[in-house]
Amino acid sequence: VQLQASGGGLVQPGGSLRLSCAASGSIFRDMAWYRQAPGKQRELVARITSGGNTNYADSVKGRFTISRDNAKNTVDLQMNSLKPEDTAAYVCYAMSWRGSTYWGQGTQVTVSS
Repeated sequence: VQLQASGGGLVQPGGSLRLSCAASGSIFRDMAWYRQAPGKQRELVARITSGGNTNYADSVKGRFTISRDNAKNTVDLQMNSLKPEDTAAYVCYAMSWRGSTYWGQGTQVTVSS
């Protein structure tokens, strides 16, 4: 199983970015985005089930939207109204129906003027 993330970059405060993650293998039960800022623990940003149920970290509610395409086995994260505190390495995550977990490589998001 491979998770290939893309879409990170440098953006000004208030701007938008869209992250995408393409997964190989079968359809996963859950897919998610986590992030880790320097000196901080990895935290869940948003999670989506195969049925489309979602949950978000309080810090991103109303600004970020997670979506997935089961046919393409992809999960996206639309990030709007970005803040400097959103700066982190964003990592794609997937859990299989058997409970196995997989992590992709990080994609850096930097929010700075």
